[in-house]
Amino acid sequence: MAVAPVSAAPRPTPLREAYGPWALIAGGSEGVGAEFADLLAAAGLHLLLVARTPGPLEKTAERCRAHGVQVDTLAGDLTDPAAAQAVIDRAADRQIGLLIYNAGANTCSAEFLDGELSEFHRVLDLNIGAQLTLVHHFGRLMRTRRRGGILLVGSMAGYLGSARHSVYGGVKAFGRIFAESLWLELREHHVDVLQLILGVTRTPAMRRVGLNFDAPGIRVAEPRDVAREGLDRLPHGPVFIAGGNAEDVARRNHPDRAEVVLGTHRAMQRLLGVED
Repeated sequence: MAVAPVSAAPRPTPLREAYGPWALIAGGSEGVGAEFADLLAAAGLHLLLVARTPGPLEKTAERCRAHGVQVDTLAGDLTDPAAAQAVIDRAADRQIGLLIYNAGANTCSAEFLDGELSEFHRVLDLNIGAQLTLVHHFGRLMRTRRRGGILLVGSMAGYLGSARHSVYGGVKAFGRIFAESLWLELREHHVDVLQLILGVTRTPAMRRVGLNFDAPGIRVAEPRDVAREGLDRLPHGPVFIAGGNAEDVARRNHPDRAEVVLGTHRAMQRLLGVED
């Protein structure tokens, strides 16, 4: 843990007044999570950043400390059921006014019958188990204070089935319905809830899985742009589709499921550089 001293209280900003003094970002080391962190630090919120890999986590923390805020870090793997409780324990003496759950990677991209069942359970633990634990704990505190925000990062994968995303797409669909329901339950308590739906975004994680950002017809968003969209849209939940992908998501809701699933599958094969 490292916490930088601050010479003066952070200046008032709309984000700090609405969601300060502390924000917790799960998955806050790189990509969209790092951009959330930098934007919030620039707005004067202190940060608790949680991620699996210490190196990128500390690099982002140093970037954010340059804004004059306190930044605490916790390296941990949220597929471990004990990790979420460790986050709660670390945050015990901080008033978390904003929870961003950005830790939702597809940790097992095998076809379902080819993958190990234990690996698919890790996808469930990361995208559902840890998320529910943190939202349940910090959401209750926000409801009591009648003030706060919960931003859950989702994926367009949650709108249809796709090969090698059988479990991942399912948990992202769960996340959307969960966010919509939570928004209904908390809006009268002045707690904002949003699921931010991402499409293809130029992140290190998407680069590591081999996505071809130059594939014809593929819309690619930048991490800072979608992070800014999420913070702007948080008061207007429950769901916002980032990166200009709203029309594509509407097409994914077409009632002819075979047509839409097969069409999107072919597009994904092009994105991955795989012959269909």
